[in-house]
Amino acid sequence: MEKKEIQSIVLTALFTALIIAGSYMALPIGPVPVVLATLFILLAGMLLGPRAGASAVIVYLLLGAVGLPVFSGGKGGAAVLIGPTGGYLLGYFLSALVTGIIVQPAKSHGKVSLVKLILATVTGTVLFFLPGVPWLKFKLAMTWGEALAAGLTPFILGAVIKGTVALILARIFIPRYWKEQE
Repeated sequence: MEKKEIQSIVLTALFTALIIAGSYMALPIGPVPVVLATLFILLAGMLLGPRAGASAVIVYLLLGAVGLPVFSGGKGGAAVLIGPTGGYLLGYFLSALVTGIIVQPAKSHGKVSLVKLILATVTGTVLFFLPGVPWLKFKLAMTWGEALAAGLTPFILGAVIKGTVALILARIFIPRYWKEQE
C-alpha cells in the first residue's frame, strides 16, 4: 500500500472514532438528542473529501447496525437505523458526502474560499435535517408542526455553533492537510 492510502485509512478510522465519541456527547432533549457528532461529520467531509469523509460515516453506521453501541445513548443495532432518528443518521452520510464534494475541488492548491466553506457548512447542516425531520414525522406519526418543534427548532442554535466551529477548524487544517497530500 502507498503512504497516501494508509494515511487515508488511518484518517477515516480517526474520524469514525471522533463521530462515535461525538455521539456519546449527547444531550437527550426529546426524541432526537443533541450530539457533537455532527461537528465531526462536517469536518470529515471538508478535510477528507467526499470519499473518505463519507466512508468514515459509513463505517460508523455499519458498526452501529451490527449492534455495537456507537449511537447516542450507547445504542446500537439495526433498530436504531430504522427508528425515529434513522433519517438523521442517513443525513450524516449525505452531509459528509456533499460537504466533501463542495470543498474537494480546491484540494489541488490547498486553499478554500470562505464562501465555499460557508456553503459547505450550511449545506451539510441542512442535510442533517432534510431526511431527519420527515423521517421523525413519519415514524412518530407527528404533524409537521410537531416534527419541526421536536426535530429542528431545538437544534438551530447548536447547529450554528457547531457549524461555525467546523468552519474555523477547516480554515486552519485544510491548507495543512492538503499540503501534505501533494
